[in-house]
Parts: sequence; C-alpha cells; structure tokens
Amino acid sequence: MPLKLYELVGTDPSRPFSPFCWRTRMALAHKGLSAETIPWCFTEKSAIAPHGSEKVPVLLDADTAVVDSWTIANYLEDKYPDRPSLFGGEGGRATGRMLNWWGDGVIGGMFPLIIADIPLNLKPEDAAYFRTSREARFGKTLEEIMAGRDKAVEGFRKSLDPLRLTLKTQPFLGGAAANYADYIVFGAFQWARVVSPFRLLMEDDPVYAWRERLLDAFDGLARKSQSYHA
Repeated sequence: MPLKLYELVGTDPSRPFSPFCWRTRMALAHKGLSAETIPWCFTEKSAIAPHGSEKVPVLLDADTAVVDSWTIANYLEDKYPDRPSLFGGEGGRATGRMLNWWGDGVIGGMFPLIIADIPLNLKPEDAAYFRTSREARFGKTLEEIMAGRDKAVEGFRKSLDPLRLTLKTQPFLGGAAANYADYIVFGAFQWARVVSPFRLLMEDDPVYAWRERLLDAFDGLARKSQSYHA
C-alpha cells in the first residue's frame, strides 16, 4: 500500500505550508519514497483524531500511523534502512535530535515576522481559528505582533549565526551533502516562503545560498511548490 501523508494547507490544497510537514516531505524525497498527500486544514482535527494526533504531519504506512516530524524521520530511517540514510549513523541521529529543538527555535523566531500574513492564505473558518488561538497566545492582535518586523528581522538574522558560520565552511549542515539536519531548518524557511512575501534573508547571506541549494534539491521539489518568492 502507498504511503499517505496528511499535510497542512490553506485555500490551495496543492500548496502545503507547515514547516514540520516540509521536514517530512524532504525526508521522504531523501529516502526516495513517495506519499499520497491528504490535504488537511486547521479546523479538521476530527480527520486525524483516529490516528492519535491533533496536528500534522501524520504519516500512514499501511495500518501504521506515525505522528510528529521527528518521530516520522526516525521511523523512515529504521523502516527503510536500505535507502539513503537521513542521519548518516547514530552520531548523526543524536546531533539531529539537538537540531530538531534548535530548528523549532528558528520557527519561533520567524513567527512574529510573518504571523499576520498567514491568515491571508486560509479559508475563512481556518483564518478565524488561527487568529483567535494565536491572539490568545500572544495577548495581542496579529497585526500588533508583526508591526515592528522591519526592525525585528535584524535580530532574527543575527540569531542564525550558528547556521551561517557552519555554512561558511561546508555547503550543508550534513557536510558535503544534505541530510535530515538540513531539512529540519529548511522546513521553516519553506514555510515562510509559502505563506508570506516578507523577505527574511539578504541575498549575500550564506544562509540564502544554502536555502537556494535546498530549493533545487530533488528536482526542485520545494521550489516548484507555489510561493511568494521565486
């Protein structure tokens, strides 16, 4: 039976945008695996509840449901050991665990910079859910959260120094070739690219060049997805 993947979408079912789903998309491509996409929206929690989750990605492999992008990556690595490794060994897997948390921090740093752009991509009922839940979390309107982004983006760019300094000496976090460490962080940039026209990176930044290489990976898998940027 083919793999199936629940992915977060907005008004366009062919435009997935979750950073965590993009981690899984890239991991599947790295393994040379394909999955049937099942579009999923914020207010469709009942669709994935039977699989034990309230969030995507959810991967279905025959009768097995795997939830959470990190758990999915480990599942793919262990279930399909004959295919290219996502981690390059147990040391890489252990390092990936740390980067998985750091990558979540990158998402958190981006969020206030693009938050009010996200509902523009959603169906009315999903936009209302997103606005209500996120404004309750931050105690401000989405527009107030995002108001200072032209200045705040400078601090976000500075926060990328660990990534930037690494990429000055090697093309990918994985070394000479990309691995799951790269997909963890790239998922955040692909999310922002799909949901917001705001430019997070300067073109002379090594992080920008790294993102470009990953946009072209797997026959341009990520670049071909609809977005606000080329």
